[in-house]
Amino acid sequence: MILSLTVLEGLAAGTIDLAFRRWSKQNVHPGDVLRLEAGVIEVVSVEIVDPDGITEAEARRSGAESANAVRATLRGPADAPVYRIRLRYLGPDPRHALSADAGLSEKDVEAIGKRLSKMDRHRPWTHETLRLIAEHPGRRAQELADLLGREKEPLKVDIRKLKNLGLTLSLEVGYRISPRGEAYLRLSEDPGRRR
Repeated sequence: MILSLTVLEGLAAGTIDLAFRRWSKQNVHPGDVLRLEAGVIEVVSVEIVDPDGITEAEARRSGAESANAVRATLRGPADAPVYRIRLRYLGPDPRHALSADAGLSEKDVEAIGKRLSKMDRHRPWTHETLRLIAEHPGRRAQELADLLGREKEPLKVDIRKLKNLGLTLSLEVGYRISPRGEAYLRLSEDPGRRR
């Protein structure tokens, strides 16, 4: 589920707690947790609603100026259901603090290495992918997939795994290595530089 920066800021500030979407198929469910750049968001409830029944108060709770403005932003097939999604901001994404932590000890490097080795057990990919992202910041997933000789969607899943370890960052377009990822590459490739 894509949320605008304005909505994400409103969720964090507590001024927004609703979103409206027209979907052929329900894309989120109660209890889902979305880890987004602006923070961690929980899906509290999802209900099908009549778009003509959206109130002015609900529109303001979604960050819109009016119910008509909400209706004007609904995309998708006209006969698809409209969903009212109640959201809750759970806090900042802990991956941000993790990705900024470049002060890795020898134990940290070993722990990251063990996690990456588990990911590599069927096919080695982690180091090559980290190195490529470091060398080509801002490259789109398709470009990286072409350079690696991989399919785009599985690569995106793998890059998300690296992000969960704080090693990469998603940009508006493409990816870049995080300070933690840079430190890990430097220290794992040159063990003599470890603390």
